[in-house]
Amino acid sequence: MKRATMVQPSSTFVNINKKKLWVSLAIAVLSLCSVPINSAAVRRHPPQQHRLSRKPSPKLRFGRNGEFKILQVADMHYADGKTTPCEDVLPSQVDGCSDLNTTAFIHRMIEAEKPNFIVFTGDNIYGFDSKDSAKSMDAAFAPAIAARIPWAAVLGNHDQEGTLSREGVMKHIVGLNHTLSQFNPSELHVIDGFGNYNLEVGGVEGSSFVNKSILNLYFLDSGDYSTVPAIPGYGWIKPSQQLWFQRTSAKLRRAYMSPPNAQKSSAPGLVYFHIPLPEVASFDSTNFTGVRQEDIGSASVNSGFFTSLVEAGDVKAVFTGHDHVNDFCGQLTGIQLCYGGGFGYHAYGKAGWPRRARVVVASLEKTEEGGWGTVKSIKTWKCLDDKHLTAIDGEVLWSKKHTGKVLVERKISMAVLLELRERTNSIITLMSRNILISTGFQVSDYYATRSLARVKWFTDLKDLQSMVPCWFLIILRIVIVYI
Repeated sequence: MKRATMVQPSSTFVNINKKKLWVSLAIAVLSLCSVPINSAAVRRHPPQQHRLSRKPSPKLRFGRNGEFKILQVADMHYADGKTTPCEDVLPSQVDGCSDLNTTAFIHRMIEAEKPNFIVFTGDNIYGFDSKDSAKSMDAAFAPAIAARIPWAAVLGNHDQEGTLSREGVMKHIVGLNHTLSQFNPSELHVIDGFGNYNLEVGGVEGSSFVNKSILNLYFLDSGDYSTVPAIPGYGWIKPSQQLWFQRTSAKLRRAYMSPPNAQKSSAPGLVYFHIPLPEVASFDSTNFTGVRQEDIGSASVNSGFFTSLVEAGDVKAVFTGHDHVNDFCGQLTGIQLCYGGGFGYHAYGKAGWPRRARVVVASLEKTEEGGWGTVKSIKTWKCLDDKHLTAIDGEVLWSKKHTGKVLVERKISMAVLLELRERTNSIITLMSRNILISTGFQVSDYYATRSLARVKWFTDLKDLQSMVPCWFLIILRIVIVYI
């Protein structure tokens, strides 16, 4: 990406009168902070449309071994079963390879790992090649249904490209057996997308946390493709969805920190959706575990959802799919951003690079009385679809004993960086406006562009925070005060 050329402000611009400065500052703040709610959400979601009748869902909870194991299945790209060929496999694997290889892989993972819960993170079917989307979904989710394991799904960018609309696909999913998927939050009339919901995981049966959610799971629709003509590429998580997430996170935090067994901080949270966040592109081979073999397929605009995750304070890891031959996890500002790795055989891949699945295990700590308490750690690894289901890249995503130091450093550095943004944003806005106008750029076009870029600042702050130590930021704050 080309860097913008630095232009020194003219003396006329620097000596701008105070009235213009305050007006421009007000506009800059509004353009940075205001986020319009997509009016299409209102049109697409009439009040009663998403309230589907459902049987009461079973309660998710930790097992008696003090663990809760989640199997992530990303990008199955299921179509028509035996007649659908495999993509990007070795010549020796071509004959007889089909969607049934994907089905067999799920069966093997269920038998070997015995998960408590399965999450399908989008592109569950490949609509273009499916003759009947409903039948393709039935076959794709059949192993989880047959095993009677609770499961949930979110949508990708290909699920709706067949005989069902995006809304129709999600309605079909929520009607299948043993799914905990939800169409949308029942308490909201206006929200973008289909399949925004959360699930709570209770403590071990018989423990003092049996009726308390000690692990929170969030699921969001990251969209398919941009509906804004001026913005090309993939979709993104919209303001209405972020607002729902923020409110849900705050509600869960209050419940966790209230009697009985009131806790001092939030229960850990995990987030699942399909399209990776733009922040994932900040990683390189020095600061992630796994491999990166293709460009990050995120939206071309940063909607600021990562900022919402950081501000909420409870999310420890985000799990996505979409980029099939990326399978890494990297930590940014205390949050792990992880790929599932390509699972399906009808999805593009890399010949000789095995299909894979991600396993996540949350483990509980022991109480002084010898019972099970709250979550002490979250670990992950990947399993390859080879002869031995080889496990690779095991790592600890989060541990309670390391939380204190991370939180202190995060609060200090974020406070400094936010102050830096506030003090310099108005100056940058005025400078860039002056430069653009001098080149004939229309003021109205400038503010439209500025609005789209308003969240880029925070992304840059995240990158800066991850690269500089806490002590440097404290010194930086002292310098800023006297600017």
